[in-house]
Amino acid sequence: MRIAITGASGLIGTALSESLAHDGHEVLHLVRRTPRTSGEVGWDPYGGEVDTSGLAGTDAVVHLAGRPLGPARWTRARKASIRESRIQGTAALAAALGRMERPPARLLSASAVGFYGDTGERTATEDTPRGTGFLADLVVDWEAATRPAERAGVSVAHLRSAVVLARSGGLLAALLPLFRAGLGARLGDGRQYLSWISLADEVGAVRFLLERPELTGPVNLCAPEPVTNAEFTSALGRALRRPAALSAPALAVRAALGGFADEAVLVSQRVRPQRLLDAGYSFRNPEVRGALSDIIRGGSGA
Repeated sequence: MRIAITGASGLIGTALSESLAHDGHEVLHLVRRTPRTSGEVGWDPYGGEVDTSGLAGTDAVVHLAGRPLGPARWTRARKASIRESRIQGTAALAAALGRMERPPARLLSASAVGFYGDTGERTATEDTPRGTGFLADLVVDWEAATRPAERAGVSVAHLRSAVVLARSGGLLAALLPLFRAGLGARLGDGRQYLSWISLADEVGAVRFLLERPELTGPVNLCAPEPVTNAEFTSALGRALRRPAALSAPALAVRAALGGFADEAVLVSQRVRPQRLLDAGYSFRNPEVRGALSDIIRGGSGA
């Protein structure tokens, strides 16, 4: 296949590009600077410009670009930047694909399990209604921005990703130095659920969906066994053979991270990848203890 990727220099994009290229697929990177090689295609997500001539003959586009959610304090300016980067970039790409005489047949567009808001102890699947909050509102508009591509006949799936676990980036990379120093701590009361996925399964699920254009709409990219924050903390401490008996009170977490704490750290999200399971995807890392051990040993996740 000939596959174009936005956000190709990020954690997921880098791993996906390497995986596809290793198996002989042709990978194009959409870049915001002047392209330097034949494997790069120019685009301006804020200006609404995409070099569609460079996408001619492409079988699929995987759209991963967007400003990271955190961990960081959510100021009003940061939330506006997060929203703008996702919605404007998606709208620009979808509109460009819609204008092509022969657009790629498949578009996989990044999204997030934040759509479901705080689920408490209830399990959410793709059929669960939207929740409330900044992330839920963002995801609704983010996914709606792909409609021009859908109207042009492109098969579109929304990748509602959970927290991606990898040594080289994201939440786990931020936690590892603390846990290795014996400062691992559960956050708040630790009873809130964390939906997660290993980087290996994130890449595997994307590749699985690239080959199944009949799967459209939202698809949850998360492991089938979410865990509480306390369980995750214990499993990470055990994998590193370090104590993890401390606790960070909710008030302290909110003071440090503001709104990000309530919607991405202290929130309970118990999400199940029902559509992936029904379609026959086999998880490499279905449970968190094995996943963390595998990742830290270097067997899964960069």
